[in-house]
Amino acid sequence: MSETYKKQIVQHIIRNLLDIQLLRIIQTQPTWGYKIKKQVEADFNIKLRHGALYSTLSGLEQKGFVESKKQQKDGRARKVYTITENGKIYLQTYYSILQGQLEST
Repeated sequence: MSETYKKQIVQHIIRNLLDIQLLRIIQTQPTWGYKIKKQVEADFNIKLRHGALYSTLSGLEQKGFVESKKQQKDGRARKVYTITENGKIYLQTYYSILQGQLEST
């Protein structure tokens, strides 16, 4: 696979399916925004704007896909996100649809 195409496709996926990517990260373990940002940037070699990250996390919380709790760590307050049962169902539904699409080609 051409590296140019790979980078373009990854960027397209992250921009258009950021909610899915965030749910995937949070599903592995509860985590906070800055750590999520750094993981997305490291995993996909892209820059993720704070505005895009936190507005997406807020939207996921409003839909009931994640919950957040304030926690103190080294004297700093962090908002730690955890996936909910509805978030897991949403993610599994995405995987099912994607699998169906891949099998139909």
